[in-house]
Amino acid sequence: MTIREIPLAPYADQRPGTSGLRKKVSVFRQPGYLEAFIQSLFDALPEAVGHSAAGKTLVLGGDGRFFNDVAIRTIVPIAAANGVSRLLVGRDGLLSTPAASAVIRKHGCFGGIILSASHNPAGADGDFGIKFNTANGGPAPERVTEAIWRHSRSIASYRTIDSPPPPFDQIGATRFAGMEVAVIDPVADYLELMQRIFDFDRLRELFARGFRLRFDAMSAVTGPYAREIFERQLGAPAGTAVSAEPKPDFAGRHPDPNPVHAAELIAALMAADGPDIGAASDGDGDRNLIVGRQLVVGPSDSLAVLAANARLVPWFKGGLCGVARSMPTSRAVDRVAEALGIACWETPTGWKYFGSLLDAGRIALCGEESAGTGSDHVREKDGLWAVLFWLSIIAERRLTVAEIVHDHWRRFGRHFYARHDYEALDSERAEDLMMRMRRSTANLPGRRFGDFAVVVADDFAYTDPIDGSAVAQQGVRVGFADGSRIVYRLSGTGTEGATLRVYLEHYEPDPARQLVAAEVGLAPLIPIAAAIADIERITGRSAPSVIA
Repeated sequence: MTIREIPLAPYADQRPGTSGLRKKVSVFRQPGYLEAFIQSLFDALPEAVGHSAAGKTLVLGGDGRFFNDVAIRTIVPIAAANGVSRLLVGRDGLLSTPAASAVIRKHGCFGGIILSASHNPAGADGDFGIKFNTANGGPAPERVTEAIWRHSRSIASYRTIDSPPPPFDQIGATRFAGMEVAVIDPVADYLELMQRIFDFDRLRELFARGFRLRFDAMSAVTGPYAREIFERQLGAPAGTAVSAEPKPDFAGRHPDPNPVHAAELIAALMAADGPDIGAASDGDGDRNLIVGRQLVVGPSDSLAVLAANARLVPWFKGGLCGVARSMPTSRAVDRVAEALGIACWETPTGWKYFGSLLDAGRIALCGEESAGTGSDHVREKDGLWAVLFWLSIIAERRLTVAEIVHDHWRRFGRHFYARHDYEALDSERAEDLMMRMRRSTANLPGRRFGDFAVVVADDFAYTDPIDGSAVAQQGVRVGFADGSRIVYRLSGTGTEGATLRVYLEHYEPDPARQLVAAEVGLAPLIPIAAAIADIERITGRSAPSVIA
């Protein structure tokens, strides 16, 4: 087999965002587009991490969305041409994002290439994405993604093998151009890790008592994981995992685990005879939705509940060394950390910012408002892990989801919370809005908006306490005298235009006022948030596209 050097022209739009490079499938199908990005990745590694991938082991897999198989068949020859000695590929190209992290860590790999656009829609007209995870199993830090981008702007050719790669539908190892291609069971290593973290015997007892779970895999990658863990390992009835067959287009669904896109799950849990708990995960398996009877658990509340009950899980029986949340996430977990006497870190949005804190042993649990929770077991957020965590709490406390959440609010207070997304905005208008907000931070403190007095306003910046790396302009925070808060930021995970996210938070310590709907608790803040940023005038939008 011969290594070929194929000329190509660079593309100007290959700068990775907070979770890698995400574009429409049509963009990735442009001649040489995928090849240019992958070669730029290999070219950047010596500069970014100090070593090339030559002679190393890499992990490769994705969420099974449209173009996943084409991308793998393209990447395998490029990896071989760049000297990779061993490639671990998920069978049928499948590997959830948290499972990929687990495989990287267990087998001591140099890193991994994960093919996913996470919770974004799939199909020929949908989205596709690629990201690189480093040897700790976590998303590449900014020094790596910026190096990839620099190389992508000047790339002139890519290296590949002029021969088709071996199939990846059967477990086993083959040789290809001097590289070992090992097709692995995508579930096995992840299952082994979950068995170390949780008490599976205790969870089997829970299901043996007739406890009912409905897990919606959303026709995405977690279906095989859910069937193996919940049904075969824990004894939940067949059919507990629904929409469990991965589809290239996710069966036409939007694989975002929220009440809008998981409406059937919500309806099942709102019924009088519904399951005891409902859960869902997203396209690549790193996000989660938890639903109790008559109660949808918000991601920020979920993180706080897990922190308060961590000792009930064998992995955390010694307690937590610390916790962290992304800046826009509600401060519910901060109150738990204060009660436990442990540190709580506030980081920018993007899971990669938790990595150094986890590696240094500063935190053991972390999460973000966009339905992601995780811990030091891997270096990604982990949807199925979060469901197992909730099942463990229920098994030990013998309470319903609603009873657990309401007890938590009585103890720590409730943080009413919502996120308003203005999607597909004109990028220039969105940037103009954020620029105006940054300029206004100096003048906002001391101003009143109805009953709300601004006491602090800033543009969030962060310096990593471990490696000293720094980032700025991570979102504008406006804090009020009563503890309420509004945050404005532009998202880096969309593929069309810009998405403005507005986060609203109001703290309520009085149990007598905690059980109203979130939109009721936040009602006074909603018009204030729109007025402060002058959203309608600048963007032309009078209402958000999505309320989460």
